[in-house]
Amino acid sequence: MVTSSLESTAAHGTRPIGWVFRAVVSAHMVAIAGQPVFAGTYLSGDFDSLRWHTIGADAVTYIGYAQVVAAIAVWVRLRRAWPFAATMAVVAAETVQYFAGMEGALWLHLPLGVMTVAALVVQFIAVWRQPLSRRARANGEVRDA
Repeated sequence: MVTSSLESTAAHGTRPIGWVFRAVVSAHMVAIAGQPVFAGTYLSGDFDSLRWHTIGADAVTYIGYAQVVAAIAVWVRLRRAWPFAATMAVVAAETVQYFAGMEGALWLHLPLGVMTVAALVVQFIAVWRQPLSRRARANGEVRDA
């Protein structure tokens, strides 16, 4: 079996908390991928799909908040701040989008939904493309216990 060095490095250099973060991002990705399907079937006239879209929105929101917790752990344990920053941007957009949908503000809900799906796809690719390993200490940093 032939594997690229990128695949090998991404898998072998990732710490356990990195794998947890990858799992949560992956679950978030799966949950958010269903949202356009439920919205599309609702807009096609299947009004029962709105209920599924609402349930999916709740699931996406809860998983997003779990991703915030995992991103904090990645930041603390691996000294990687970008997963937290990217997660907070996605979760903030999802929260605004959630309330826009609840209020029926489709002019905001639909384009923000497209942007959050795209942002989460980019984050999904980023966390699986490179290893989530501990960043080396800079000179002068205090060593943790």
